[in-house]
Amino acid sequence: MQVREFQELIARKYKERDTERGVSRTFLWFIEEVGELATALASQDAANQAEEFADVFAWLCTLANISDIDLEDACRKYTEGRVKDGFKPK
Repeated sequence: MQVREFQELIARKYKERDTERGVSRTFLWFIEEVGELATALASQDAANQAEEFADVFAWLCTLANISDIDLEDACRKYTEGRVKDGFKPK
């Protein structure tokens, strides 16, 4: 599955509800999931880590959807040479 396909899947399932919640409240949910990922990484539980990585990615897609950002397009900066040595140009 491509990034865009996953983002579209998340939009089909959740965009209406996520839009009603708004960016600020959705961002708080995203941060909560990042915290759960941090806990999972500290636990060394690979299955839980995978689950939390997926949750963080899904919530990132949600934020992108309600912000009208195509993540696949946004990530092109990494595939088209616009990020060099780990840093983006200023």
